[in-house]
Amino acid sequence: MDNDWIELAQSIIQYTFKDKTLLEQALSHSSAVDQRHQSNERLEFLGDAVLGFVVCNDTFQRYPEFEEGDMTKVKSTVVSRKVCAEIALELDLYRILRVGKGMGAGNLPASVSGAAYEAIIGAIYLDSGFEVAQKFVLQTISERIEEAASSTHQDNYKSVLQQVGQKIAGFAPAYVVLDEKGPDHAKCFEICVELGGKRYTSKWGPSKKQAEQLAALEALKELQFAEELEDGTVNILEIHGE
Repeated sequence: MDNDWIELAQSIIQYTFKDKTLLEQALSHSSAVDQRHQSNERLEFLGDAVLGFVVCNDTFQRYPEFEEGDMTKVKSTVVSRKVCAEIALELDLYRILRVGKGMGAGNLPASVSGAAYEAIIGAIYLDSGFEVAQKFVLQTISERIEEAASSTHQDNYKSVLQQVGQKIAGFAPAYVVLDEKGPDHAKCFEICVELGGKRYTSKWGPSKKQAEQLAALEALKELQFAEELEDGTVNILEIHGE
């Protein structure tokens, strides 16, 4: 391995490898090696698993109000070929990728550099363990998690109200079932939000989850953190702490 290349690669990644062969393998496309097992494909497989867990764990810890579906949305958005390729471009990985002569570094497919990003994660994990790999992942992808979570918040009125409750009252809202009607297989529920000792307008829904979402929206509207437009769409207003 060329020492200048190693120094450049480690400078770009901002991590110094104890085992330099892991660095070389992580940045070696299958077109650049004689044997397929010398390429970064196995490290990509491992790095993808580490990346997925780090994103799931960070989302779980940072957004306690998110339900399973919300967390799944964040993961599917962040742990994608598109995002990995974008991060690889931001890191200038194309400058240090080892590819075959038939592949020009200037016009590499996005999937190649995205795979190298995941391979680097796998290599760092093998070289220094999970905590160091986790730090690298969060340094490079944390903003994407926040963006995806923010988008998810907009579609989940309970999540938005959770944030509002923490900022204006210091605690989460409660959902109170006031009434239910209908047979067991087709019940409807009336639910209201209770926050800071006040109850907001109740709403009916065909399930507890849907009734809670409708009640959360009603509370947000009364608190002036949401407005329903003429076309039926909802605009979430900026949330400021006191």
